[in-house]
Amino acid sequence: MPVLDAPTTAQLKGLLVNLRRPIELVASLDESAKSADMRSLVEEIAALSDKVTARFDGTDERRPSFAIEADQGRSRVVFAGLPLGHEFTSLILALLHVGGHPPKEEADLLDTVRGLEGPLHFETFFSLSCQNCPDVVQALNIMAALNPNVTHVAIDGGLFQDEVERRKIMAVPTVFLNGEPFGQGRMDLAEIVSKIDTGAVARAAEKIAAKEPFEVLVVGGGPAGAAAAIYAARKGIRTGVVAERFGGQVLDTMGIENFISVPHTEGPKLATQLEQHVKDYDVDVMNLQQAVALKPANGDGLTEIALASGASLKARTVILSTGARWRQMGVPGEDEYRNKGVAYCPHCDGPLFKGKRTAVIGGGNSGVEAAIDLAGIVAHVTLIEFDKELRADAVLQTKLHSLPNVTVITSAQTTQVLGNGEKVTGLVYKDRVSGNEVTVELEGIFVQIGLVPNTEWLKGDLALSNRGEIEVDAHNATNLPGVFAAGDCTTVPYKQIIIAMGEGAKASLSAFDYLIRN
Repeated sequence: MPVLDAPTTAQLKGLLVNLRRPIELVASLDESAKSADMRSLVEEIAALSDKVTARFDGTDERRPSFAIEADQGRSRVVFAGLPLGHEFTSLILALLHVGGHPPKEEADLLDTVRGLEGPLHFETFFSLSCQNCPDVVQALNIMAALNPNVTHVAIDGGLFQDEVERRKIMAVPTVFLNGEPFGQGRMDLAEIVSKIDTGAVARAAEKIAAKEPFEVLVVGGGPAGAAAAIYAARKGIRTGVVAERFGGQVLDTMGIENFISVPHTEGPKLATQLEQHVKDYDVDVMNLQQAVALKPANGDGLTEIALASGASLKARTVILSTGARWRQMGVPGEDEYRNKGVAYCPHCDGPLFKGKRTAVIGGGNSGVEAAIDLAGIVAHVTLIEFDKELRADAVLQTKLHSLPNVTVITSAQTTQVLGNGEKVTGLVYKDRVSGNEVTVELEGIFVQIGLVPNTEWLKGDLALSNRGEIEVDAHNATNLPGVFAAGDCTTVPYKQIIIAMGEGAKASLSAFDYLIRN
């Protein structure tokens, strides 16, 4: 039975014509069914190009796994597990990059990668349902393809669960460098390189500090920020975007089904499309830059944005679109056991809790959807809601109550996360009716209780609501002249992608009108 269907096979064959040098696939297999699938996959790929050969005498300890090698092994990446699902794109890019096809990254960044000294041996634990993992896998694969001092193994945590348990991995993506923890969560190539090359941050800050003032500077790279940048650039004015991570909260969103005219998409895919659309225009995108202070315009009419790197940017108008982040419970043990059983992304980390007992905190749409998804993976889900009834849509509640391995507890306040020093062992909640405290033994807690605006750095400068949202008028103007805001960080109700995009466009048009009148 082929692993790849006919359309995928045809697409892959068309892409492999871009190989510039021969590559060899070296598989390390055992007698398992997964190894049989991997053998089929490797054989199918090798049959698509005369530049690809395969052999099955690999000696890697992780089985099944296979390496993609070129230049006598000087360029080498390894997949431990079948790179399908979200990681199939990682497989295609690894084939191309090891085969000499140039990555689509800035030339200066790629030169830095080639100059890294080693040895640097990376291991990335991923899950096939994780939408953030491919960014990390692909970035490290690029490094291994370009630099013989770098090696990388991408490991399916769901397949190698014994190793996951032994190395106490409870969140993906988790990256190790030379056997030591290196990082968790989404990282792109520039961010990884900056953690290794300590001079990269200083060089980037120096380049940013030398930039001339912008006419429109957008702070934030989510849907609102992308829309604002596009609308500004289309006016032919000097536009910049400074963002901590382009895509924002969308990167952590799995399924998007209410984006009008698009029946279904996924957050990382939409984020990539947003970034590409912005870069189609003359927009100066400065990624991986955290804004830390806003200095209102003085006599020169320029608002200044200070960055964590030490650099600063000036602009005639500023559009704040810093978005929001997951709200935390704020109870003892939460910080201590974050990524050790306390998680915020059920799609990413759910597979690591296969067969275990988990809880979901929150009875809104996000919480109920998380409980439904987890119920198909874990042994049991306890959903805990503060209010006396769930707030999710009726159709979701009906589905939730039909599942045999889900318990719903309402009028309950989570008061403590319990653990043994290494991982979560349970939680404590207070019954808000009786006042009794109840302990639930479990191994994973998924927090889904809404969002917090990323506006702490603006306190004292801008008018904020009691919830920390930036107060804006009908034209997206703040209380400071020349400063506008859009998206989930503002007081505009209903935090939806499509609303954020519209607000970003409106803020940009308002900024342009301000420039004309001033």
